[in-house]
Amino acid sequence: MTQLGPVAWPPAPIRTERLVLRQSEARDRVAFIELFASPEVRTYLGGPRPRDELERAVPEVPGRRPGVFVIDLDGAMIGTVSLDRRDAERPGHVRADAGEAELGYMFLPEAWGYGYAAEACGAALDWLADALPSEPVVLCTQTANDRAMRLAAKLRFTEVGRFEEYGAEQWFGVRSPVTPSG
Repeated sequence: MTQLGPVAWPPAPIRTERLVLRQSEARDRVAFIELFASPEVRTYLGGPRPRDELERAVPEVPGRRPGVFVIDLDGAMIGTVSLDRRDAERPGHVRADAGEAELGYMFLPEAWGYGYAAEACGAALDWLADALPSEPVVLCTQTANDRAMRLAAKLRFTEVGRFEEYGAEQWFGVRSPVTPSG
């Protein structure tokens, strides 16, 4: 995935009612490893990766690249939200030249069920709408992932299509930029 063009990175931390979206720090390494090693988190993302492999591969400051926000609750990382360019080689696009902004997220299981994903993703989408006002944002998830399907609807993504990828049916949606009426 490539970065989002002319956007200054990292932005100042984004504060919501309960969360802070910020750049990754060294103290987040353990949580990053947990995200990628968790069978629950990785159910619809290709499965967990071996913890020993992650211990060797994850850098001292993981996830430090444009488009990746750490989701911080009371000083501890509970997940990530990313905004990347969708790979032109993958199926599912809303622009002829492809490369739309794509929303991705992962949260530790203990953070599920509290509305943190909607709060964090909504804040990241609002930030992107301010930074790149005409940018459509896409989201792709397995249709079997009920939680992700509910979140997509809550975040106002509308279905563009479905296709088979990674051995499962994928739902592909877009959240079009808000245009002022006038």
